[in-house]
Amino acid sequence: MLTASYQKHLLKFKIPGGTSRGILKTKETFFIILEDKSQKGIGECALFRGLSIDDCSAYEKKLKWVCDHIDLGVEALYDELVEFPSIQIGLETAFKSLASQDLFRIFPSEFSNGNDNITINGLVWMGSESFMKQQISVKLAQGFRCIKMKIGAIDFEVEMNLLKSIRKEYSSSDIELRVDANGAFSPSEALEKLKWLSEFELHSIEQPIKQGQWQEMARLCEDSPLAIALDEELIGVFSEKEKLELLNTIHPQYIILKPSLIGGFKGSDDWISFSESKNIGWWITSALESNIGLNAIAQYTHTKSSKLPQGLGTGSLFTNNISSPLEVCNGNLYYNTNKKWDLDMIKF
Repeated sequence: MLTASYQKHLLKFKIPGGTSRGILKTKETFFIILEDKSQKGIGECALFRGLSIDDCSAYEKKLKWVCDHIDLGVEALYDELVEFPSIQIGLETAFKSLASQDLFRIFPSEFSNGNDNITINGLVWMGSESFMKQQISVKLAQGFRCIKMKIGAIDFEVEMNLLKSIRKEYSSSDIELRVDANGAFSPSEALEKLKWLSEFELHSIEQPIKQGQWQEMARLCEDSPLAIALDEELIGVFSEKEKLELLNTIHPQYIILKPSLIGGFKGSDDWISFSESKNIGWWITSALESNIGLNAIAQYTHTKSSKLPQGLGTGSLFTNNISSPLEVCNGNLYYNTNKKWDLDMIKF
């Protein structure tokens, strides 16, 4: 008989993460555990307070409802969870884990077999000029050749000078630079700022203005000398009709997929299919999951064979993460089959 339960886990940042929305010190997440006779499965419901559409007071009530009705099966439950994308992906992962010969190899590939890697970007958090410089130096020393820098929280001139200092030392052929504004620019100032930023030969900018301003974003994508990637814009867009309407209206250069925020693997499949049909590029990014969720997203990502650096380097951010075979070396993510999972932090 199939049963389900869930556990809450509070991830603690090693160093508080600065974004244009404020400083992150902890990150709430939930594990959903399935049991069927001697088989077990585990998935992560990585609720992102303040960002995810499912940040609501009824979240745990919904999780309990899912556990109480687990016998309905993954497809029926998935359709009932349209407004709870982080529960959708937790459920998808848990059922794949349950069906797998190996609890954590849920998308079998050369990556999960330890024979291939995923190129990722190095993430630089917002903070003081010296703090951001220090992070950049560390990422370069660690072998990253693609760096993503969050901007929009400190003085724009300071951020420009940081980018200038990187470009003085490293050309665009040496280091690919991405910036993420998290919607920090106003529509009236955005185009001018994008023109200034384009001087540094950036790969792209994520979400220059707040989501929901489709016409303003469409004009930016048409006029900007810098490629624009939609990120938060995809959150809360549920139906196929809405997804197509968004892409047709804005026609961005890229979209960024955070499976925990956009309907898990099925939701990501839809976005990938629609964007590729319109020659819109994409890459996949984790959303501060523990290694349970990051592992699932990384394995899924490898099956998509994208040539772009992915945003999957968040596993080392926490003091109390779940120990796993995931390793980052020279700007690449690996699954080290010689290392074991440690589930001591979970009642498993």
